[in-house]
Order: sequence, then C-alpha cells, then structure tokens
Amino acid sequence: MNELFHTWERLPKTTIGDDFSMLDDINMIPLFDYPVKVDYVVGCICLKGKIDGTINLKLASFSENDIAIIFPGQIVQYTYKSDDFSGLVFVMTERFINNLELSIKDTAPVMLHLKDNPVIHLADDEIEYLLKYYDILQYTMRIKNNANNPEIVRLLTRAFFYIIHNFSQLHGKSDFQKTKHERLFDAFFKLVLAHYKTSRKTEFYAAKLFITPKYMSSVIKETTGKSAPEWIDDYVVLEAKSLLKSSLLTIQQISDELNFANQSFFGKFFKRMTGMAPGDYRRMG
Repeated sequence: MNELFHTWERLPKTTIGDDFSMLDDINMIPLFDYPVKVDYVVGCICLKGKIDGTINLKLASFSENDIAIIFPGQIVQYTYKSDDFSGLVFVMTERFINNLELSIKDTAPVMLHLKDNPVIHLADDEIEYLLKYYDILQYTMRIKNNANNPEIVRLLTRAFFYIIHNFSQLHGKSDFQKTKHERLFDAFFKLVLAHYKTSRKTEFYAAKLFITPKYMSSVIKETTGKSAPEWIDDYVVLEAKSLLKSSLLTIQQISDELNFANQSFFGKFFKRMTGMAPGDYRRMG
C-alpha cells in the first residue's frame, strides 16, 4: 500500500468495516509533489477553492461544485492548490464496489467515461442534493449498535452511484460529441494503459488500431500536441516515479516490473526523461 493510504488509515474519519470510509476535511490528506498511484475508489466533492493537477497524465482542474471520482490504478499528481481549498472525501475498496451489485448495463459506460473524464461540474441545486445525501450516508455510518448498518450503507452507496450515473449523463461529453481524432486518441491511450509494460513501440499500438504508424502519430500529434512515443514514454516514467516514491520495490524490481532489459537500460531511460538517476529521484525530498 502506498504512502498516501498509510496516511489515510491514520486519519480520524467515519468508517464501516475496512472497505468504506468518509472524511469531512480533505486538507487533512497530504498532497505529495510526486505521482501517486491510487489503490482504492476515491470520491472528492469540492466545496471551495481549486486544485490543478494531472490524472494519468491528462490535465485536471477540480474546483467549487465539482465531484471527482478516481479509480484504482490511476496515477494522480497535483500542481497547484488554492489557500481556500476545502472538500469532502470518501474512499472505498473494489471489493465494496463489487458487493453493491450494480447493473453492469447501466454503470459500465459511466465507469469508462469517468475514467477518462473524472471531474464533473454540478449546478448549485445538484451539489446541494449531493451534500444532503452525503450527510445521510455519514449519519447512518455513525449509528452505533445497529446490525443492519452495513446493509443500509451498501444500499445508500448503491443509490449514490446511480446518482453519479445521472449526473455523468447530464454533464459529460459523450463519445458521439467527440471528433474522430479525439476518439482515436482515447482508443490509443486505453491501449497504452493496458500494454505500456510490454511494448513501447508505436507500431504495436498502430497495429492494434488497424492503422499505419504514420497516420496514428500524425493524428495524435495534431490532437494533443504530443507525439505517440512521447505519450508512451511519459506514462512509463510516471509509473516509474510512482513506484520509486510510493513502493518498497528495489530499482532492479521496478526495472523488471516495467519490462526493461536490465537495470542499466531503465536507469538510462529514466535519466533521459527526468534528468536524474532513479536512485537520486527516490532520495529527493
């Protein structure tokens, strides 16, 4: 488990079992100035102020009346936080989510959409509704000596996900609204997330998309301002940074995990991308 969630475990929060907890002050969670891979499903409601950062390399801005949903495996990093930032946080395990018995037909498209677009901006009446729901859920979790509490919380949380489903449909940009080039980049980046450990070759991803490497590279550069190899390398180094700072793996083990030929190749790649050796980055305060 990474440093962020070691910290989370020590915070005074409302919990039920080991699978679900809520915290009223997001500022109690330290913001690390390096990439952190998320281990749980994390939801944040911004009450005031603003945070800027990245989620899986994509720029994200989180401000008043926004709700953000982060999924396990996503890598987050912040670049700016306003002094007046405040918000609420809830954290749940994948096991808890799986036990909600959500309709796959209804929720799968929303889950996929939220992984690409994790921040939803809500109207004033919508955020008020969500906050009332948050209060009811937290109050229920705090009731003592009620054997039915876990089941009540499960059902309330199940309803919460359907509320998010509705908000996502109302405010999210559907695939039909995206350009052909935006949809191609999304497909490319999903492949990068699935295969970055096994292949860093542009030809591999172009073949998966049934297009030529030249066409794929041209579209991605035109759409995002970065080339396909830059996206691949940037994600690999992001994962490497997260492992160096948030895990106890040795540099050799990280090299193996990311499928480099040997530690020397990994070290040269990391230094080319960051300007420093992996060990120096790990020791950096």
